[in-house]
Amino acid sequence: MCYEVVCRIVAAMTTAAVSRVPADSAPRPDSHPRPRPRFDWRLRFAALSLIWGFSFLLIKVGTNGYAPFQVTLGRLVFGTAVLAAAMAVKRERLPRGARTWGHLTVAAFLLNALPFSLFAYSELTIPSTLAGICNATSPLWGMALSLVALSEDRPTRVRVAGLGLGFLGVLTVLGAWQGFHGLDATGTVMALLASLSYPVGWIYVRRTLAGSSESHLSLTGAQLLLATVQLAVVTPVFTSVPGSFPVVPLLAIVGLGALGTGLAVLLQYGLVAEVGPTTAQMVTYFIPVIATAAGVVVLGESLSWSTPVGAVVVLVGAALTQVKRGA
Repeated sequence: MCYEVVCRIVAAMTTAAVSRVPADSAPRPDSHPRPRPRFDWRLRFAALSLIWGFSFLLIKVGTNGYAPFQVTLGRLVFGTAVLAAAMAVKRERLPRGARTWGHLTVAAFLLNALPFSLFAYSELTIPSTLAGICNATSPLWGMALSLVALSEDRPTRVRVAGLGLGFLGVLTVLGAWQGFHGLDATGTVMALLASLSYPVGWIYVRRTLAGSSESHLSLTGAQLLLATVQLAVVTPVFTSVPGSFPVVPLLAIVGLGALGTGLAVLLQYGLVAEVGPTTAQMVTYFIPVIATAAGVVVLGESLSWSTPVGAVVVLVGAALTQVKRGA
């Protein structure tokens, strides 16, 4: 999932939930405080950055042994299992109501099934470093879409400048001045479409589910379950059963699902609840750095000067698009 998107969705749901609490039910001074997390939030922030940064490497390794749809299905199965275990521990139930499940079906497609599959297919032909940098364009797409779809999110000069700067960084990464020489257009477009799918899904969720009375854990568990069902239907149609089961790619898929999808979501929700969405979403800016380092060091992917320079420009532009009016 896009990581700034998760923060925004959780923040919206939390605000809606708080607004429904009667004044006389607010915590009293003598009420028991919430237990402190076992690990400091900075450690969890670092762990989340590493997990999501290495996700693109795990996708690349997974597709070395299995078809992209199989990688995505495995990712969702193991991610859903982690969320199901967390729900069982906290005694959470799946959401109720056909309307909620209908909206979650759309959200599952836009935030999980579609982008996960697109990234898996893109990494058949582009390096994991490029996929990780393309993922960092999600805030830029979100800013562009919010100008049209969210009337309350009005643009400022700084945010518009950030949007332009960010896409200039994308062109730098892709080597536009060289005519995109040596670049696989199909894989790159898939990665960019995957990053676009996240803010589209966020806008949809914000308009349809932000006021839900269900907990974020319940909604996310159901969302991942629905995405798993979607991939379980599609995968047998477009792929065949593997003739062998390579161990290393299989372990990569397990890690991608259990850590990069399941555990990472739980860590992100905890960070949002503890330090707020603004601080928690800063993890977005570490992911392409880690993805690039992992691709170069572990997979031996090549790196030209335009890739890190363009990535920095993308991240600066993305950061500017998040500056609020009057800040």
